Amino acid sequence: MESQQSQLEKQPSPAAPTPTSCRKKKNEQATFLEDVKDHIDEFINASMDEHVSCFKKTMNKMFKMSKVVAEKNAADNKGVESSLPLQTTVAD
Repeated sequence: MESQQSQLEKQPSPAAPTPTSCRKKKNEQATFLEDVKDHIDEFINASMDEHVSCFKKTMNKMFKMSKVVAEKNAADNKGVESSLPLQTTVAD
């Protein structure tokens, strides 16, 4: 019995769950200034883990969006190919 308790004490405690959203709008009827004030309060009172997870989520969203745009542009450009002759000039 004691060995089970000592094993449980040695196991690391589960990490706190990361927030599901970085920005939660508290009131849909709030004015712009009230919303900004709430946003600043949330930012100031957030833990470092929350800041890190939101930063990672934001970066992942940005890279995914840029990847989607690049893939879409590549797919759009595959249908029509155009090329210009390479012109070079050499100056002595």
